[in-house]
Amino acid sequence: MVKRDHPSLSLSRQCRLLSIGRSSLYYEPKGENAETLALMRRIDEMFLKYPFYGTRQMARHLRRVEVRIGRRHSPAARLMRLLGLQAVYRAPWTSDPHPRAPGVALSV
Repeated sequence: MVKRDHPSLSLSRQCRLLSIGRSSLYYEPKGENAETLALMRRIDEMFLKYPFYGTRQMARHLRRVEVRIGRRHSPAARLMRLLGLQAVYRAPWTSDPHPRAPGVALSV
């Protein structure tokens, strides 16, 4: 997309034409460190065993087995989101009105 050695267009001009920030050309994403990868593996193993654990229960369980982890601003929620893990639970069934609610016709 952006050619660093273009003869007539500077990098700044190419970025302006593409509506991207020039700093995004120099950004190199950092990978996860070994400790975080080990924690991700552990979360994945725990999720296979307890698929109904959300971020709170997962963080609580990991703290019980002496892993220092928080729920929100540290890895529990972020890593579960990164792994694509969501708690499996039954959704509330709220759209069916009570039979004696006002405005509901009685079937005969």
